[in-house]
Amino acid sequence: MPRKPDPGCEVNVKVNPRASRNKIEVADSANLHIWTTAPPTDGQANAAVCELIAKAAKVPKSSVAVVSGSISRFKRVSIEGLTLEVLLQRLGN
Repeated sequence: MPRKPDPGCEVNVKVNPRASRNKIEVADSANLHIWTTAPPTDGQANAAVCELIAKAAKVPKSSVAVVSGSISRFKRVSIEGLTLEVLLQRLGN
């Protein structure tokens, strides 16, 4: 019987754009704090957040998307194919 893919998870993200470096910190079980060097204009910070999460979680960039808060510092991000527990393990927590 074929294995079903993991449905995915969503996390809350606080973003600090125009930071001096890129960094992801796990605040608690469903909240991340991300610093990105990208500016908050034209969706550049959103793209950088998705790219940082994808790279750290070892998933394709297409599996990560901003679900809500695209013009806010506080976002909801969806990651397909990973459970929350696996995501937190891959992010180092």
